[in-house]
Amino acid sequence: QVQLVESGGGLVQAGGSLRLSCAASGSPSSINRVGWMGWYRQAPGKERELVVTISKSGTTNYAESMKGRFTISSDNAKNTVYLQMNSLKSEDTAVYYCNAKTYYADDYWGQGTQVTVSA
Repeated sequence: QVQLVESGGGLVQAGGSLRLSCAASGSPSSINRVGWMGWYRQAPGKERELVVTISKSGTTNYAESMKGRFTISSDNAKNTVYLQMNSLKSEDTAVYYCNAKTYYADDYWGQGTQVTVSA
């Protein structure tokens, strides 16, 4: 089992920035099975959508609409990923979820952190 704990959400004005963090914890064998971590978001009344993922080797996969304003980074020693969000818009308002995928197709989710961008 892998536990994910997000932090860093909040209220920000349009044009502002936020940095989300997601720390993974679990047994060493569970953590070693994780091949990718990333972020998804779900806005009110909409389906959950991909923001970006990053592999253990550092390969990133951004949703096309997120490129340029959002940047993912990772600290493998701390089992933590970060999402730097710049030039935020009201349409970025959503619950942001951290995700971890293992090499064996297991999916783990954090509890979500609310990001609200005021116009």
